[in-house]
Amino acid sequence: MAFLYEYGLFLAKVVTVVIALAIIITLIAASAMRGRQPRGQLTITDLTENYQEAQALLQQHLLDKKSYKKWHKQQSAVKDDELAGRLFVLEFTGSMDARETEALREEVSAILAVANPEDEVLLKLESGGGVVHGYGLAASQLNRFKQQKIPLTIAVDKVAASGGYMMACVANKLLAAPFAIIGSIGVIAQLPNFHKLLKKNDVDFEQFTAGEFKRTVTLFCENTDKGRQKFQQELEETHILFKDFVSQQRPQLDLTQVATGEHWFGYQALTLKLVDELTTSDDYLQSAVKDRKVLFVRYQLKKGLAEKLGQGSASIAATLWQRLQDKRWF
Repeated sequence: MAFLYEYGLFLAKVVTVVIALAIIITLIAASAMRGRQPRGQLTITDLTENYQEAQALLQQHLLDKKSYKKWHKQQSAVKDDELAGRLFVLEFTGSMDARETEALREEVSAILAVANPEDEVLLKLESGGGVVHGYGLAASQLNRFKQQKIPLTIAVDKVAASGGYMMACVANKLLAAPFAIIGSIGVIAQLPNFHKLLKKNDVDFEQFTAGEFKRTVTLFCENTDKGRQKFQQELEETHILFKDFVSQQRPQLDLTQVATGEHWFGYQALTLKLVDELTTSDDYLQSAVKDRKVLFVRYQLKKGLAEKLGQGSASIAATLWQRLQDKRWF
């Protein structure tokens, strides 16, 4: 018991110190950045051109000089306007707080400014989920393509679970690698409670709220059965919203079978209709660059030292706090 007491006290001190340091660094960074707005840059990479250059290099080594000239002449005769539409490629590797959504918003807006229904968007998605509101917004950004009738294909090579699957299910066509982790349509929340530890050491923690359920369960106060019941009710309501959204996007699913919080590998997900096809993003792109103009679109913020410090410390504080109390899909 003495060990548990010492460990709990040590943990509480560590969390307090880390959060305090993160807040201090954030304030310093915010002060340094005051008056300056972060500026981002949109970059476009021609993947078709990269593919053709690599192909030409290999052919030059494999073919004799005469055969290579003949092959190169045939390739040069193909013009861009003869290609079957354009494929815009995006990448989203999601963190717990889905902060990558800011870049995704810019990328979606840029593509919608030039795309038409003959084009297609491919999103390479990797995410195990995170906060509800963050991934809800990310899914809404992807839904903008469908609203404008732009075909959206999403490829999952490793994982699209919980909030990640909320994004993935928006696709007109959903691809997954055979052993990618798919699903986890559920909601989880967890937090420690230090009330007994504080009480044992004669430490009072006071919390003031207006509204009976402004705070249902807490880290430091004594939680009540009524508060726990209300919190569980909120989780269930969030799960219903999650299931309704998935059902709207993929009406072919049997939600009683797949919305249990479980996850499946790609092979199993195909049988359950969670995905449409088993393949990797590499195979899909390899096929597309042969007869389409494929462009990789990326929006990236330019960060100074102060911004990096501020974002890093804020991320640490946010992650710690989310791990302690937020609702999460993972």
